[in-house]
Amino acid sequence: MKIKQFGKTSLEVSLLTYGCGAVGGLMTKGSSEDQDRAVAWARDNGINHFDTAPSYGDTISETNLGRALGTNREGIVVSTKVGFSQSELEDVNAATQNSLNASLHRLRQDHVDICQLHNTVDDSGEEGTITLNQVINDVLPAFIKIKEQGKAKYLGFTAKGNTAFLHKIVDTQEFHGSQVFYNLLVPSAGEPIHKGFPGQDYENLLTNCSNHGVGTIGVRILAGGALSGSEKRHPLGMPDVAPIGSGEDYKSDVKRALLFNSLIEKQYAESLTELAIRYAITKDTISTIEVGIANIDELKDATDAVNKGTLEKEALVQIKAIQNSFNS
Repeated sequence: MKIKQFGKTSLEVSLLTYGCGAVGGLMTKGSSEDQDRAVAWARDNGINHFDTAPSYGDTISETNLGRALGTNREGIVVSTKVGFSQSELEDVNAATQNSLNASLHRLRQDHVDICQLHNTVDDSGEEGTITLNQVINDVLPAFIKIKEQGKAKYLGFTAKGNTAFLHKIVDTQEFHGSQVFYNLLVPSAGEPIHKGFPGQDYENLLTNCSNHGVGTIGVRILAGGALSGSEKRHPLGMPDVAPIGSGEDYKSDVKRALLFNSLIEKQYAESLTELAIRYAITKDTISTIEVGIANIDELKDATDAVNKGTLEKEALVQIKAIQNSFNS
């Protein structure tokens, strides 16, 4: 497994990150035996970064990861998140301390490598959102404090929300990492898109991160599972997955995903999932890609895809042609 430096930090992360979220479901709904086996296999095969959050399975993911990692944490990189309700935004410092302290207890650690903001950044005022001013004036000081306390080595944020706001957060140069949405259906964080493209225009956010030395975790690499080409969900996975930055709904994402089957027919990859994973790692401004799993076989398939390496130039040309056919 290839290892890359995470931005300007001292962290070195595997090109594949073990995602512990509810979309895949193993770490929230799977058996402890299957979880332990998958985590052990990941470590044995060079995967050293594990990403979780208290909202995954209502804290269950963190608890299960803490158990599965065992007492030997040598070489392991663990990242978690802090998300704020609207009421918690009244005292961000206290909410940050309470959330991270509880996460550390569940993870059985005295610190995490990356603590990440887990809110949508916009001005809507809806539950789960946060304004740019709140990020800069409230969250950042609270996050800097936990870093100074040694509870988090580095700080990050989930790049979800208003595109201009996301770029401004990167421009502060105070956050060391960012979770960036990037996949075959929404490539705009890594390259320009045409007028009328149905997905969100992230305006080359990956390039901005790279220019500022911000490490990047490519997320939603499989568009929540849509890039498997099937609407069928695994029993452990989240039953309903709302698209982020791509189509209007999961069904429309699957429909667009099937357009890439032409590359499978031409043997650029053995499956749509493999194509999607290798497409993501071809973008050199991505430090690591995160994939959620429902079972160890999916983990093995993702690992095999990463180890096959980047896509060839001809495949990228054909992918771009398909993306250019997308219209809202």
